[in-house]
Amino acid sequence: MNNLIINEREIQNKIYTIRGMQVMLDSDLAYYFECVNGTKDINKAVKRNKDRFPEYFCFQLTNDEYEFLRFQNGTSNDNTRGGRRYNPYVFTEGGVAMLSGVLHSEIAINVSIKIIQAFVLMRNYISNNLIEQKYINSQVMINKKQIESNTKDIKLIHEVLSKFDKKIPEGNVFYNGEVFDAYSCLLDIFNTAKDELVIIDPYADIELLKIIKELKTKAIIFTKENNLLSKDMIQKYNKQYNNLKVIYVKNIHDRFFILDRKTIYSCGTSINGIGKSMFSTHLICDNHSKDSILNFVNNLL
Repeated sequence: MNNLIINEREIQNKIYTIRGMQVMLDSDLAYYFECVNGTKDINKAVKRNKDRFPEYFCFQLTNDEYEFLRFQNGTSNDNTRGGRRYNPYVFTEGGVAMLSGVLHSEIAINVSIKIIQAFVLMRNYISNNLIEQKYINSQVMINKKQIESNTKDIKLIHEVLSKFDKKIPEGNVFYNGEVFDAYSCLLDIFNTAKDELVIIDPYADIELLKIIKELKTKAIIFTKENNLLSKDMIQKYNKQYNNLKVIYVKNIHDRFFILDRKTIYSCGTSINGIGKSMFSTHLICDNHSKDSILNFVNNLL
């Protein structure tokens, strides 16, 4: 397959909405990534890196979900399974980015960029259509003058959403050496916090303090004890800036940014690892996952 001819429209047709999230089937990803052994290569990669694929990155379809998906596709046979005896796995935008990294394939990395672009286009398409449909429904009982006025409002909404999406994407992938772009993205995310920023990073160090000191909000860091962020360093920092609280936790691995106890981003690397290898940031939209993370934080505060 010539990857150069793959376009976002083709990939968008392979993106489905399940559990309120946009996802792609493992079989479709195996095809696009040109996996020699099909979904077996993907399954092996996920099993070897279980801690990198939480449920909001990858999950297995239930029988009902799989039957609904087959009905949605208008298929009566089992052609998407490829003869498998188990229900397929699906991957969210963040899961695709992570998968392309752990497969250690240049093809997977290159194609994943097009797939993520397709996710963004699909998300924008859904958002725009919801706005436009709400606008159309609201116009049924109003006159032409009101329509013209509201049309301007709709255009303004689209412009605002467009600027916001460009500034802070819901998902992003950074590669080795892209230090400036990665730091810029993280600063954009951190600066959206109005009152409080919570950072879960097991390997936090002085690099994180250099970022936090520039923020206008209070910050809370969950990290492992006896790492590069010592208690003495924290005391010296707070004598000057006094906006930081550090809580040491033993059993943490993934990295998260929590803004005002509402918005949560996952991050594939520690702050001190930016620019050293490929990683992704991803907005967590699944309410169950968000509640679980927030409960973890609240129980420790």
